[in-house]
Amino acid sequence: MKDVAVRVDHVSMKYKLMSGKVNSLKQVFINAMTRKITYEEFSALEDVSFEIQKGEVFGVVGLNGAGKSTLLKIVAGIIKPTSGAVERFGSLVPLIELGGGFNAELTGFENIYLNGMLLGYSKKFIKERTNEIIEFSELEKFIHTPLKNYSSGMKARLGFAIATLVKPEILIVDEVLSVGDYKFKEKSEAKMKSLMSSGTTVLFVSHSIEQMKSMCNRVLWLDQGRVKEIGPAVEVCEKYQSQ
Repeated sequence: MKDVAVRVDHVSMKYKLMSGKVNSLKQVFINAMTRKITYEEFSALEDVSFEIQKGEVFGVVGLNGAGKSTLLKIVAGIIKPTSGAVERFGSLVPLIELGGGFNAELTGFENIYLNGMLLGYSKKFIKERTNEIIEFSELEKFIHTPLKNYSSGMKARLGFAIATLVKPEILIVDEVLSVGDYKFKEKSEAKMKSLMSSGTTVLFVSHSIEQMKSMCNRVLWLDQGRVKEIGPAVEVCEKYQSQ
């Protein structure tokens, strides 16, 4: 039996949402002072449990608002669940909100060092691999330009090139293959497949069901924050498509 790479145990995530109509910031302060603000509880995830085996490509499908991105952020350790626990067995790289650690005032070149060190790379390692990052991101002409002048696609390409520089044991991917133009999508998908084939465990979200069918071993179907089904990728995806 394969070893477990990720274990999600009875995870729930609840948020408090302000109820009632508020027309201005002033009204929010008035309501807060007079204690008229009431909250409703919103459950983004409800009692979610599953295991991912080492080397497995595990997908998550569901409609918008089903809790997919929340689940990935919890597994990545970006946010803490309200209840339940997550165990990760191995080094992890989250390809979520690519370039989230970038500084808009710094150049692309400077952000390579900033983001790389946030991911735990040494300064020496980054220096040795900077040219590789720039070449993969296809940003040679703009690498010394401040990031505030980059498009969202350019930032995502730089973030992807930095994050996939090393082979992690666990990779979390949220719609990252939609970044950039068609040519870059092909290149990033090839990089992903290379990581997958070399034994990296992948937790994967994509709106492309055909991509899920072709790349995943198993798929979890989330429906309004609850597990509807877990099973072989093609089987679960076809049920999801036919709903």
